[in-house]
Amino acid sequence: MCAERNVLKLREKTISALCAAVTVALALTAVPAMAQQTPLAQEKYINDRLIAARIADRIRRECPSYNARMIYAYGQARALKRYALEQGYSNAQIDTFLDDRAERRRIYAVAEQYLTSKGAKEGDAQSFCAVGQQEFANNSYIATFLVAR
Repeated sequence: MCAERNVLKLREKTISALCAAVTVALALTAVPAMAQQTPLAQEKYINDRLIAARIADRIRRECPSYNARMIYAYGQARALKRYALEQGYSNAQIDTFLDDRAERRRIYAVAEQYLTSKGAKEGDAQSFCAVGQQEFANNSYIATFLVAR
C-alpha cells in the first residue's frame, strides 16, 4: 500500500511539473507575438525602408534616366509587412500606420530632406539624376528600386 501511495505521489508531481513546463512554454512563445518595444512610426528598420522607397520613387519620377523596379518594390513591400508581423504588429496596426496621412507626410518630408541634402532641386531633373547616380555608385538600398532606362 505504501508503494502504491509513493507511485501516486510521484505521478502527481510529474504531472504538476509537466503542466508547469507547458504553461511556461506557452507563455514564452506568446511573448514575441504580443511584445512591441516601439510604435510602428518609431520602428527604425521599417521607417528607413519606407523612406528609401520614397526617395527612389522621387528620383524615378523626376529623372528621365530611371525607371522603377516595380515587381522588386512590391516584393520588398511584402517582405517589410512580413517583418512587421514577425515583430508582433497586427495587420490592423500596419494598415493604420500606412493609411495615416500624418505619418506619410513625415516619411515624405524625411525623403525630401535627404534628397535636398544630396543636391536635388525641385524642377531640376539633372540634380535628381545625379542623386540617382550617386546611389548606384554607393550600391545603396535606394538604388535597388531603380533601373536605368
